[in-house]
Amino acid sequence: MKFRSLYAKLTFQFLVIIGLTLSGVGISYTTSSRELDELAEKQMEQVVRNAVHHTDLYLKDYERSMVSLLTLRYVMEFMDLPADREAYDYYYYRKMIREVVADPLFIRNPKIADIYMISDEGNAVYYYNETDEQSFTKEDIRKHRDFLMSNTSPQGHLSILKNSIIPGEQNQMVTLVRRIRGYSSSELSGLLAIELRSADLSALWKGVDLGKFGYLFIADANGNIVYHPDEAKVGSELSAPVRDKLEKAGNGAFFDDGDGENRMYMASTSDYSRWKLIVSMPVDEVRKPVTNIRNATLTVGLFTLLIAILLAYRFSRSINRPIQTLKSAMRLTERGNWQPIPLPKHRDEMAELMLRYNHMVKRLSDAVDKVVQVELSNQEIRLERQRAEFQSLQLQINPHFMYNTLETIVCYAAVQDSDEISEIVQSLAYMLRYSVQTNLEKITLANELKHVMYYMKVMQHRISRAFEIEVAVRPDDLLHAMVRLTLQPIVENVFQHAFPEGVEDYHQIRIDAGETNGIFWVSVEDNGCGMPAERLAELRRKLEANRLADDERQDETGHKSGIGMLNVHRRIQMVFGDGFGIRIASEEHLGTKVTMLMPQGRRVSGK
Repeated sequence: MKFRSLYAKLTFQFLVIIGLTLSGVGISYTTSSRELDELAEKQMEQVVRNAVHHTDLYLKDYERSMVSLLTLRYVMEFMDLPADREAYDYYYYRKMIREVVADPLFIRNPKIADIYMISDEGNAVYYYNETDEQSFTKEDIRKHRDFLMSNTSPQGHLSILKNSIIPGEQNQMVTLVRRIRGYSSSELSGLLAIELRSADLSALWKGVDLGKFGYLFIADANGNIVYHPDEAKVGSELSAPVRDKLEKAGNGAFFDDGDGENRMYMASTSDYSRWKLIVSMPVDEVRKPVTNIRNATLTVGLFTLLIAILLAYRFSRSINRPIQTLKSAMRLTERGNWQPIPLPKHRDEMAELMLRYNHMVKRLSDAVDKVVQVELSNQEIRLERQRAEFQSLQLQINPHFMYNTLETIVCYAAVQDSDEISEIVQSLAYMLRYSVQTNLEKITLANELKHVMYYMKVMQHRISRAFEIEVAVRPDDLLHAMVRLTLQPIVENVFQHAFPEGVEDYHQIRIDAGETNGIFWVSVEDNGCGMPAERLAELRRKLEANRLADDERQDETGHKSGIGMLNVHRRIQMVFGDGFGIRIASEEHLGTKVTMLMPQGRRVSGK
């Protein structure tokens, strides 16, 4: 169905939405009872599984405490005591086991009621925690041992029993027991048992919300109730109908009305303790949300239908008129006619939208002119700023080297009339002329190597010995474009930092160049003292920051860094981009390699 009017389209769509919504509510109601029953069943199943999980963790914690006692020397030696042992031996082991085993265990686990051990020779020790101590005859000890041996695993696995050695507490205690061995035999003939108050288990489930009349209880593998909110039922057996339905349902839900009330039950069996944790809730409480939904749906649905139809009509009209006005204005705007539209008398969101449209039209018209002017102005400012920054960086030449050179010239002039003075002055003059040029044009690798050559002539006089740099550059790379004053500062840095104790015969400097994966690189490698890992990491961090230091700091030898590698790195980036610059590799006592990276294929005619 096609509508030429937005008003008709909105009205129709609102009616369709209302109809579909009410239809959906009616259909969903027919399935809500089943879905909510499934939801309640899943919720109860999750509650039971969580309770089983926490109960198992609770019991496993105590099992770990028991395992830690199995290899204790005093426990194993006590298991080996003969039946006719000396009274002192029995007193000694009873005392040591209390100090080493029982008392620390009671401190770590205050919910333990008692702990006792019985050997195959009939020797037994009993320890109690905030419980009246009991005295047992040899016959009592024998009965305890016979009962536990008949109800525990021969392989030494943990057994959980509803039993107690304390008179009158059989239904209030849970016993964790396992067979143990001594030093002299590999047979598991001794017994170690811990008794816990079953009421303490209720603390694990205090946060479980089962409604006003729901509750959770535990039954052991024989159908005896281990825990129940009604303490009168603890120790009793499950009714026969409940037990039969429990076995048939397995871990599923079942219903029973044996107590005069139809209730829903959900059980889960622990793989660890073999207990069954059972949740019980009244069916009426489980299905109460369905009843509430039915009543609310019928009442609200009819009322909403009438209101929705009226609002759909009014809403469609209130939107359609302003939109038509805005539509006409936008058509004019598309043609370049930036004219405001008349505002309605009433003030609502649509009128506010029209007002904002008028403001937008005016501001856009003004902004277009301003943006063009500002962009042109900003572009000129950026170019001027970059040019000034580059020239400033290039002029930051450290005069320290020049000062030392002049001192050398003075010394030669004072001592002898030598041609060496002429050579130094000529080299120095070339270097000064080359350095003070501030034009931004790119020069070649050959120019930089020539600058290094004159620098080395001066250095040979300064260090008073011949020293040559190995240059392994191919002729094809000599005309590759570079940035002025980038190679000599790195070579100077070698003399200042790589050879801090002076130049020796084994010292070497190698300059190489090449092209790899679209990158033209020039490297300066030495076999000097190298850099510690911390210093190398700090220098790399400064290079990655793409910033120059605010001041010139001296290194350990008292030398300043001159224009420095940071300066060279930044100037290369300003000419070729942030993807280029300097990379440093160094290892202490093994030398340093500084590599300058520039774009491949940029060649000039030479300057």
